[in-house]
Amino acid sequence: MKVRIDAARCEGRGYCSRFAPALFETDDDGYPRILVTDDLDDEQLADARTAVSACPEQAISLHD
Repeated sequence: MKVRIDAARCEGRGYCSRFAPALFETDDDGYPRILVTDDLDDEQLADARTAVSACPEQAISLHD
């Protein structure tokens, strides 16, 4: 599994980087950048699922 951000939906609230700092970093405006572009390991996947659930805009998704 890999993580994806829909930039059109993201409002830069920074929840993803708060809940999964090993997967996301935010720029000065709060918009995320994905740090892990390879398949996620089990721990990363658990963190990514937390970020998916925490995102109020539903801008984060997981895909094969």
